[in-house]
Amino acid sequence: MTPSSSTPDQALLESLRRQRAELRGSMSALEIALAGPASSDPERWSDRVHVALVEMSADLREHIDVTEGPAGLYVDVLATAPRLAGAVAHLTREHTQISDLVDDLLTRVRTPDGTDAERVRELGTTLLGLLVRHRQRGSDLVYEAYEFDVGGET
Repeated sequence: MTPSSSTPDQALLESLRRQRAELRGSMSALEIALAGPASSDPERWSDRVHVALVEMSADLREHIDVTEGPAGLYVDVLATAPRLAGAVAHLTREHTQISDLVDDLLTRVRTPDGTDAERVRELGTTLLGLLVRHRQRGSDLVYEAYEFDVGGET
């Protein structure tokens, strides 16, 4: 299958790049928070993880708006390259799965009877893995639709 030579609106691409960088930053913040020592001060650890998850939740909502919104990337991809409808549907389903996991983690770190740090770390690591793979698939989608490398951010 030959990719389309058309490119999406430049404002959309810039929004996508900015949003990708923000999401990557919140992923790093969560990874650092999860890796912190939980046993010496569980409440402090839980607070740090909670803050990182709140940031990630906001960045994820923005990502979903940029990709699934009425003027979003997926609308443009489907107009440009309808053959990619399956990939778009898969990425959209992943948004629900990832959002549900973020919500679950937010609930877990705010339980009044204490946080099970190991379970939160396990689920947090699962979340980070899902996000890494989701971002890779999103980059592949953009490249296949437009022959445009959305690239890694610094």
